[in-house]
Amino acid sequence: MATDKLADQQLIRNYLEGNDYSFEILLKRHQDRVFNYINKLVKNTDVANDVFQDTFIKVISTLKRGMYNEEGKFLPWVMRIAHNLVIDYFRNSSKMPIVGRKNNSDSDEFDIFQILKLEDCTVEDEIVEGQIHEDLRALVELLPQEQRQVVKMRHFMGMSFKDIADSSDVSINTALGRMRYALINLRKMIKENDIMLTVS
Repeated sequence: MATDKLADQQLIRNYLEGNDYSFEILLKRHQDRVFNYINKLVKNTDVANDVFQDTFIKVISTLKRGMYNEEGKFLPWVMRIAHNLVIDYFRNSSKMPIVGRKNNSDSDEFDIFQILKLEDCTVEDEIVEGQIHEDLRALVELLPQEQRQVVKMRHFMGMSFKDIADSSDVSINTALGRMRYALINLRKMIKENDIMLTVS
């Protein structure tokens, strides 16, 4: 069988036995899907390239250390590595996107909810993608006033973080910080009160 027709698991075995070309085939086979996934999340080609490279550096390192579970599927495993590296990127404050910067067509506004929804938590998904339910509205009312205000402006009134900052007479970073703390507090209240968010 031609090398480029081999299954991922066989290519991995060949690579670990010293056949570097086998990894090149793996990379070419999956690179478009992995890169597009990363780029969709970070919305920046240069950043996506960096995360993509870091992803495959970690893949190679993990393979060489014998830490890859051969029973798993290669592509989903690589995607999980990429996913985690994207989260790491956003958590690194020195790499936070600049809020309100304009390009030729759209705003590159940074939405903290967009980042936190990358983590496996249904609360963020509900807030970002669906109507905010009445039980969640009630929890919002229990937030400290400054946090409550930013959540209402952002998710009830649809205001940008720049507009929120301007209307509240604070910096955009302060508005983002209030949103982050609001989300942390909401998650705590939901967990402590064992609240189930249901689709209305």
